[in-house]
Amino acid sequence: MSAVPVRIPPGTGLLLLLALPALVPLVSIVTALATPDQDVWQHLFEHVLPRVTVNTITLGLGVALLSAFLGTGLAWLTAMCEFPGRRFFDWALLLPLAIPGYVLAFVAVGFLDYAGPLQTTLRNVFGTSAFVPPIRSWGGVTVVLSLTLYPYVYLLARSAFLTQGRRALEAAQTMGLDRWRGAWHVALPLARPWIAAGMALVTMETLADFGTVSVFNYDTFTTAIYRAWFGLFSAQAALELAGVLMLFVIAALALERYSRGRARFHGSTRADAQANRIELGSSQRWLAAAGAAMVFAFAFALPMLQLVQWTARHAIADFDGRYVGFVLRSIALAASAAAVILAASIALAYVDRTQQPTGLRRWLIRIATTGYAIPGTVLAVGLLVPVIVLNNQLQALLERVLGTKAPLLMLHGTLFMVLIAYIARFLAVGFNPIESGLQRVTRSIDEAAMNLGVTGRTLVRRIHLPLLRTGMATAAALVFVDVMKEMPITLLTRPFGWDTLAIRVFEMTSEGQWERASLPALAIVLVGLIPTALLIRRGSDVA
Repeated sequence: MSAVPVRIPPGTGLLLLLALPALVPLVSIVTALATPDQDVWQHLFEHVLPRVTVNTITLGLGVALLSAFLGTGLAWLTAMCEFPGRRFFDWALLLPLAIPGYVLAFVAVGFLDYAGPLQTTLRNVFGTSAFVPPIRSWGGVTVVLSLTLYPYVYLLARSAFLTQGRRALEAAQTMGLDRWRGAWHVALPLARPWIAAGMALVTMETLADFGTVSVFNYDTFTTAIYRAWFGLFSAQAALELAGVLMLFVIAALALERYSRGRARFHGSTRADAQANRIELGSSQRWLAAAGAAMVFAFAFALPMLQLVQWTARHAIADFDGRYVGFVLRSIALAASAAAVILAASIALAYVDRTQQPTGLRRWLIRIATTGYAIPGTVLAVGLLVPVIVLNNQLQALLERVLGTKAPLLMLHGTLFMVLIAYIARFLAVGFNPIESGLQRVTRSIDEAAMNLGVTGRTLVRRIHLPLLRTGMATAAALVFVDVMKEMPITLLTRPFGWDTLAIRVFEMTSEGQWERASLPALAIVLVGLIPTALLIRRGSDVA
């Protein structure tokens, strides 16, 4: 009796193909945790896990709390209060999103370290700089990461406060509460789901960070995974460390899902909030302006000025033919990834729209877009290990068949591998704007076009694509910029010698050459202003 072939519907097959880049590393990590190497675990427990676990947990908590304090306070001021410069700070406080954490990190270390200009000047003037707190510490890396990540909390909390308007405070006053007690007991609890969601996003970004902690020589799971891979040359140790890190990521992701599920909008409009802003007293107005200005200065303005100064000092000497290669390779990788991920996002969104929804398809879509929550080091190692195993098995098979004439396979360390890792990491970035755009193409629009004889590919080309133009441009821009500043995936998966601007920054900062890292860093920051401008525009339209 012949076996009946299993037929997979085309839509499900495509979803499975798009989910594989994120599914493979997850399976690799689960397999490594299910079959632990006792010698590896003993080494990790004795020399690695206690230190990096404590460092990672304390760093995550510190950054989440400080980001929540900065983001919530600034969101309250710009959304609910009137003070000098409010209109400027309303959007300018989002600009730190354009600066990758590792860029702000080496600017801070280069300026504030013992050999930096600040402490050198203090020693020349006062004879000592011992009273300056050490920048290479838990406090230093916590402050730097918080200054780059607080906009996540700021953006969500600001939206929450704008939807409440002043009516929430007026309701609190009817219960006998003054303005500040009303803010604490009414407005803040109403905004808690948004604040908690922002803190969860900040925590996930902190867990995924590699470049910032590398600059500070602050050991976390991401740096331990990198050292296990390149220092110990132990794939098993890297995978098992990645598995432990994923437990922390899952906890943060669960918190984010829980917070978003509880979020509810409360009846007010942006016009209400604008018309009923709280008029602060004379001293309070200037204190609010000074606080916002201080955060903006330390998070964006001063680092940018320092980058420009260092670049002007070293650009002529450093800029040579190598930088042309850095720029061209960075643009080529970013453009290729944007094109591939845009095509994959459109395919994923159309399968989700046109195919009959089933539990399997929903899970495949969720898996395909989960990669953005997985740290880049985890994705890279989880993809590389099975690909290397497959490469070795295919190489052995070729040698048995062809003998000495067998070609040398190199599936890993190729641009194809880099793009697969980018798909796993950034498919959600491209998918979300496309999905949002398709939701605006209602069934009634399709039915009206069909009544006019427009169907099939013509419907997509003449109706859907023009309506999706904004979403496609947003998706491509976001992916392009994310790939431009992505460090750990590029560092671990790139072909030999295929250095980008982000890799150049890593190499220079690893050698302590902060000023020479400014030129590629400034280029990355300028490109990073693109998605920040999109967020500012969206925030002004939506809020």
